[in-house]
Amino acid sequence: MTHQRTFKDRVRSRMAKTGESYTTARRQLLARAQATPTEPAAPAAPAHPTTPAAAAPAEPATPAEPTVPAAAPISAATGPAGASVPDQAGPAAAETATGPAEQTERISDALLSERTGRAWAQWFALLDEWGGTGRTHTEIARWLVTTHEVPGWWAQTVTVGYEQARGLRAPGQRRGGGFSANGSRTVAVPVRRLFDAFADDALRRRWLPEDVRVRTATAPKSFRADWTDGSSRILVGFAAAGESKSRVAVQHEKLADAEQAARLKAYWRERLAALKQLLESDGDPR
Repeated sequence: MTHQRTFKDRVRSRMAKTGESYTTARRQLLARAQATPTEPAAPAAPAHPTTPAAAAPAEPATPAEPTVPAAAPISAATGPAGASVPDQAGPAAAETATGPAEQTERISDALLSERTGRAWAQWFALLDEWGGTGRTHTEIARWLVTTHEVPGWWAQTVTVGYEQARGLRAPGQRRGGGFSANGSRTVAVPVRRLFDAFADDALRRRWLPEDVRVRTATAPKSFRADWTDGSSRILVGFAAAGESKSRVAVQHEKLADAEQAARLKAYWRERLAALKQLLESDGDPR
């Protein structure tokens, strides 16, 4: 445990000096450690003519650097595995998959620094210096990924937080001007069962009273549908979090204004809570 803390301290010290991301600084330190030559093993003593030669004791293995979990793949429904993402708030999926995150409740500096190597103020200053206020959402997110090796989901988190802090978008508003609402939940059922709760008409009506017109349903990954009056639509992503746990993220797009976005955000919080209760207490094994 002490060795791991020491290594992390070395990584963060290098980050402070070079401005590198946590991943880059760690890789550089590991590469330097691997390039350091080790002392050659002493030659074995000559064997006695009538006694088999004893094998020279092997050099002790160089202790491995402490294992630091790599950033896990992400999907339209979740952030990186292990990230402390609230069920009902915080960034949703990447903008290219299910629309922009609302991020009305910003995640903590401690978590952001742990996952990206910098706190909010540091990212804002870096983006200002780069000219972030004059860049598009896609340009900012791509720059964070390619230049600073920020994992995709966290790049979206930083991008949306920066845009809101600089007045480029209001909470719930897309960068282009439209509004959206989102919601997410982790449910203790297999991902296929969670997908069926949207795709199966009879099962969906047990927790979602609104009529929807299904556009696409790709099991068990995504579900898209037009809302009741056809003026808005929902994009839903699913991801497994083990054999008996999964996560769903809903993005409700093409909303008229901030008031409707706030109302639907509360609606989805309520409906996803009802979905969770239904599936976790239902004896239907599907």
